[in-house]
Amino acid sequence: MPSASCDIGLIGLAVMGQNLVLNMNDHGFKVAVFNRTVSKVDDFLNNEAKGTQVKGGHSMEEFIGLLKRPRRVMLMVKAGDTVDQMIEHVLPHLEPGDILIDGGNSLYSDSNRRTETLAQKGILFIGTGVSGGEEGARHGPSIMPGGNPAAWPHVKPIFQAIAAKVEDGTPCCDWVGEDGAGHYVKMVHNGIEYGDMQLICEAYDLLQRGLGLKPEELSQVFAEWNKGELDSYLIEISSQIFAKKDEDGAPLVDKILDTAGQKGTGKWTVISALDTGEPVTLIGESVFARCLSALKEERVAASKILEGPAKKTAVDDRAAFIEDVRRALYCSKIMSYAQGYMLLRAAGEENKWNLNMGGIALMWRGGCIIRSRFLGKIKEAFDKIPGLNNLLLDKFFSSAVNEYQASWRKAIAHAVEMGVPTPAFSTALAFFDGYRTARLPQNLLQAQRDFFGAHTYERIDQPRGQFFHTNWTGHGGRVSSTTYNV
Repeated sequence: MPSASCDIGLIGLAVMGQNLVLNMNDHGFKVAVFNRTVSKVDDFLNNEAKGTQVKGGHSMEEFIGLLKRPRRVMLMVKAGDTVDQMIEHVLPHLEPGDILIDGGNSLYSDSNRRTETLAQKGILFIGTGVSGGEEGARHGPSIMPGGNPAAWPHVKPIFQAIAAKVEDGTPCCDWVGEDGAGHYVKMVHNGIEYGDMQLICEAYDLLQRGLGLKPEELSQVFAEWNKGELDSYLIEISSQIFAKKDEDGAPLVDKILDTAGQKGTGKWTVISALDTGEPVTLIGESVFARCLSALKEERVAASKILEGPAKKTAVDDRAAFIEDVRRALYCSKIMSYAQGYMLLRAAGEENKWNLNMGGIALMWRGGCIIRSRFLGKIKEAFDKIPGLNNLLLDKFFSSAVNEYQASWRKAIAHAVEMGVPTPAFSTALAFFDGYRTARLPQNLLQAQRDFFGAHTYERIDQPRGQFFHTNWTGHGGRVSSTTYNV
């Protein structure tokens, strides 16, 4: 029997799994690996992991035998049924007190279930989000663990060692909360990522169609933006993408088909927002924008039938327009994060997770796809007021949108005049205008509901919680209907 000398074992040697193993090895941890296609184990040991302390198991029994007690087993496999199947494969070889970790993009409700069912068997489960892609996994990802709190001390030294670090050395990893909290936070991270990417695409579209900027010029604009308030990983890589040439010397971005894929985490975020009644409109529009992009053939056909504005609006001041678009992007980004944090707060209350809002911003500050200078300001906001209801009520963010909103409105007005779709910019502004409005027109909506369905309404001259029904036509009855409030 091999000696049980490894600190942690990892199952699933795809790109993320391999890079996490090498990252752990770099930080002095002995790692055992296993893969359902066993040939991948030897292939990894003889190539990427050659010369390291990594050990391989050619059967589940041999793999588990390499691990110190309590055994720590991390799964980096496809989310869904594959995770459950692998758990069932591993379980017979574990004993009470061992730790199972799911590091894939699992749905948080699955992690809720797995935490509970495995606890009944004495196994400590962690469902953790891991963000940063291939590069992050190799050199320092953002790690968002949740699940059984008893498991955290056993994996904390490993996770915090391999995680990205912010300027003062603080790791972008801390305990998020019980059950599926870690995967929920990762889900919202991914939803915000959808929003950031869509906003950047809309800024790109406005600049190329409004000013006729070529990819080389766009690369310079985005590189300049990355030196200021918009400093972030996604702005940085967008600049690099615009600069990339194809083999024939033409910009590669212009040759890429305009149909976007998605893996589902953005959709999950929107579904959760609907379930909790939170107006996470920007992520919703970002998901729908990907769905619309997938209708390529229909759009091409429609472009020959449906007409846009008869006259294109000229841009008089190039520098001013670029700045308007930059400010629109910044303001819209603020709305997206404000909505994401509204959803986190509501989910935390509903699931009784004690989420550390500032700590989550810190975890996202480095290593992950949405890492940016901006997140430091979110942490500062929650450090000042831990129970902050909305980021828009923080002085830094309220001052920014108050100062920049004229540019934001001009950019969207120009898009409308040109016929350039800006669903994320536009819904962000609509949310801002709705959130800052003391009286919305839903008083009429409630009257309509009461008129046709006797759904009742509240009155501004009576205490909240008292409901009234009016016989609007004189022919209705006195009985009112029940109602559903989000």
